[in-house]
Amino acid sequence: MLAEHQLPNHNAITVAARFLLTSLFLLSGVTHFTNIPYYVDLMPDATPYPVFWVIISGVVELAGALMILFNWRPRLGAWMLVVFLIPVTIVVHGYEMIHAEGEAMRAIQQASFIKGFSLIGAALLITQMGCGHRDRPASPTG
Repeated sequence: MLAEHQLPNHNAITVAARFLLTSLFLLSGVTHFTNIPYYVDLMPDATPYPVFWVIISGVVELAGALMILFNWRPRLGAWMLVVFLIPVTIVVHGYEMIHAEGEAMRAIQQASFIKGFSLIGAALLITQMGCGHRDRPASPTG
């Protein structure tokens, strides 16, 4: 069995992981501006000011993802994604999962709901550990 210190720990893996995690938020953030009606249609009808929330969520997604991707205040960027993901996962995908017409749409919304919780977990991990050597606090011994 390998000891913890024998496992790979390469900067390239960290950069690749940041890119893989943030690619979803970067693409989604851009489409919040290029396809506003799509995102408005995803929201429950009772949501006030839906266009405002689509634009704000696009900004939060892009800013949070870029902060993590470039390892510039990644913990703050991750908190931004958590604040975005919790209501989107529950209000949008949870609502649609319960009220979906047809089993296929219910299954899609259920997958999105579960994916949202997984992404919240990944973002919360970054809020606690950062995402690279520059973000780690200095050790007490120097």
